[in-house]
Amino acid sequence: MTVFKRILNISLREVRNLVTNPMYFLFMVSAPIIVVLFFTTFLRDGQPIDMPVGVVDQDNTTTTRRLVRMLDAFQTSKVVGQYATVADARRAIQRNEIYAFFYVPAGTTSKLLASRKPKVSFYYSMTTLTSGSLLYRDLKTIASLGNAGVIQGSLKARGATDKQIMTYLQPLQIDLHQIANPATDYNVVLTTTLVPAVLTLFMFLLAAYSLGTELKFETGPNLMLRAGDNIWIALVGKMLPMFFIFLNIFFIYELYVYYFLGFPHLGGPWPIALLGVLTVTASLGFGIFMFGLVPQLRMSMSICSLWAVLSFSLAGALFPLASMDTPIQSVANLFPMRHYFLIYQATVFNGYPVSAVWVNVVALVAFSLLPLLVFPRIKKALKYYVYIP
Repeated sequence: MTVFKRILNISLREVRNLVTNPMYFLFMVSAPIIVVLFFTTFLRDGQPIDMPVGVVDQDNTTTTRRLVRMLDAFQTSKVVGQYATVADARRAIQRNEIYAFFYVPAGTTSKLLASRKPKVSFYYSMTTLTSGSLLYRDLKTIASLGNAGVIQGSLKARGATDKQIMTYLQPLQIDLHQIANPATDYNVVLTTTLVPAVLTLFMFLLAAYSLGTELKFETGPNLMLRAGDNIWIALVGKMLPMFFIFLNIFFIYELYVYYFLGFPHLGGPWPIALLGVLTVTASLGFGIFMFGLVPQLRMSMSICSLWAVLSFSLAGALFPLASMDTPIQSVANLFPMRHYFLIYQATVFNGYPVSAVWVNVVALVAFSLLPLLVFPRIKKALKYYVYIP
């Protein structure tokens, strides 16, 4: 029997396994679709809006009430309650009723008009980094606007023109241009990293699971017999259906987010397609490699899940890797998602040529070839190992 026929025979055997085992359909089709729809709809507004904040206005003047209305008018903030004391507002934060509150002590307006530098305070919870950062921005802006409003009125009373007033209030005017994501859309930032990370997790697990079930059901010798005792033919034939299914799922995801939802993709279609192929091959290769290192169903899947979960943090999208400790920065290169993110950021998001990230491309190719290092161990496991629950 020729090599091609052996691979085809094993692939057809694997297709029957995929059809008869609901676990494959769940994690290869259903779960990826749910994950994509969840993240893209959950973050469809781009940024969190109308996050609940409170106000402790012990001054209660026209000026302070105007500041409260301005705070409520911000897109990300919504004033949902006014509290008598700071203690009441603090308890509301602890009960998770509000994420922040603005405190205006009594006498603020009179001190402001007399130029005696009154103090206002704002408190915000950083339990959730995104909400804390956005509300900090709004509260700080409101605190600055209160002083600016009084200065503007004072300068107008002295006969200053609008141009002179703006020069005094804002000596430097910032001309901000955000490249590739001008709307600061969190959907663009998070979905393009979290969804591939979840898909990578599924590929890690299923690659190890498909080989581990050969031990569990004692079908490994039959697989090697079909492959003519050639482990290369056995693995290629076994992983080929899974590769094509995951590759199509990844391409459908990319088509959906970049061309249907219109996510920024300055690099065009070819870097997107290349990134999909590299990610799928690297993920499956890593899962096979982990099974080869630890040829046990449960243990290999546990290591794969741990590696994939750590990828969420070490990819560098949710928290900059440069701000982490130096040893962690070095370890991050052992995770395929780190290289995926760097390639995506450079080629797809910013439109740089693939040659700018050739090191990361080589890294994903290396992950794809990792099984070559453990071929003898996998062959031995499929032929002789006894399954241990």
